[in-house]
Amino acid sequence: MRASISRSRFFRAVFVIGLLCCLVALCAGPAISQTTPAPAPVSQSPAVRSPTETVREFYKAMREKRFREAFDMSIYKPAIDPLKPQEFEDLRPDFDKMAAVIPEQVNLGGEQVSGDIATVFVKTKEGEKPEQLEPVTLILINGAWIIGDKDSQAIVKKAGKQFFFNARIDTHHDEVQAMLTRVSLAELLYSQQHEGLFADLATLISLGHLPKDLESTESTGYRFHVNAPNGGKTWNAAAEPAQYGRTGKLSFFLDAAGVRSSDTGGKPLTP
Repeated sequence: MRASISRSRFFRAVFVIGLLCCLVALCAGPAISQTTPAPAPVSQSPAVRSPTETVREFYKAMREKRFREAFDMSIYKPAIDPLKPQEFEDLRPDFDKMAAVIPEQVNLGGEQVSGDIATVFVKTKEGEKPEQLEPVTLILINGAWIIGDKDSQAIVKKAGKQFFFNARIDTHHDEVQAMLTRVSLAELLYSQQHEGLFADLATLISLGHLPKDLESTESTGYRFHVNAPNGGKTWNAAAEPAQYGRTGKLSFFLDAAGVRSSDTGGKPLTP
């Protein structure tokens, strides 16, 4: 089993609607060679940043953790502008994770412009696979190119400042489901090695069957509990959000009957 919890799901949950579909591929491979200038778009005003320049500046601002400047160049501006200072700080760890997977150098492979829609191609390489071109879509709004598409922009506008929190919550819910499956497998493995008995969370972590991340809520957004009552003759597991409405809404309970989840206002779910 892996030693820690994957942190890429949040990125996919955010970027799945079209901001940077190549971000996960970029973090999978080594830093990419220095970009070469792409052909300038036809009839582009010198005062307007081109699609290629917009993508390049977005990457640069994200990598330098100038998050508000970066999101101003994207469809996520309506999700950032209304945030209060503390709400922005609550999201900063997630933005830091996004910045961490952007390589120092990004190779842009040209652009295509058709009216108020543009596509910039980013060269990505994953492992031993051949280098690929990943498209990044942009739209022209009020004379400026921004990263994203119109359908996705409508989704962001509707959600407003809750967009990133909702994306985080959905991601955490999926990760809790996946982690409880790992808990079940860990208990099965332990039982096979210990004459049918089961173990609590601390024991499973100490043996390397579960990640140490579960001891805190920092990376998971959830409090996990794994119990082995009656001398380890049985077991159950539970998880509830560390901050209800910010890191999650559902509480979970797992035993031999399977996983159950419900919105209990952040309180533990009992069978």
